[in-house]
Parts: sequence; structure tokens; C-alpha cells
Amino acid sequence: MIVVSMVALLIGSVLSMLRLALGPTTGDRILALDTMVINALGLVVVLGIYQGVQVYFEVALLIAMLGFVSTVALARFLLRGDIIE
Repeated sequence: MIVVSMVALLIGSVLSMLRLALGPTTGDRILALDTMVINALGLVVVLGIYQGVQVYFEVALLIAMLGFVSTVALARFLLRGDIIE
């Protein structure tokens, strides 16, 4: 099941990259980047389960925090033109 979940997450990442390249609007591209972050997060967690190393879970937390902050910052920049008021 670990291999199946890794393959599913890799397929999701490839499809997100396709949406990133072909997305008609910037909103689609932002959503594709956020989906790629979530897929990378899932891959790190599954790899940590597979190898039995707990450091990967801390890395997953860092990826989640950076992904959230970057998505919010990019969305604010596109909506308002600035990030910090």
C-alpha cells in the first residue's frame, strides 16, 4: 500500500504540474502550486512511514507551514499588489 500511495501522489504531482503549465488563470496556477505542496507533504510522510524515521514528520510540518504561508502571500500579492501593509 505504501508503493501504491507513492505512485498516486506522484501522479497527482504530475497532474498539478500540468495544470501549473496550462492553467488559464493565475488562480488556477496558485491552486496547482498549493496542490503540489500538499502532494510533496504526502510523499514525505509516506517516505517517513516506509523508512521508519521520525525526522521526516518534522520536515512535513515545515513543508506544511511554508506552503500555507507562501500560498497566502502569493494570493495577497495578486489581489492587492502588496504583501505587507
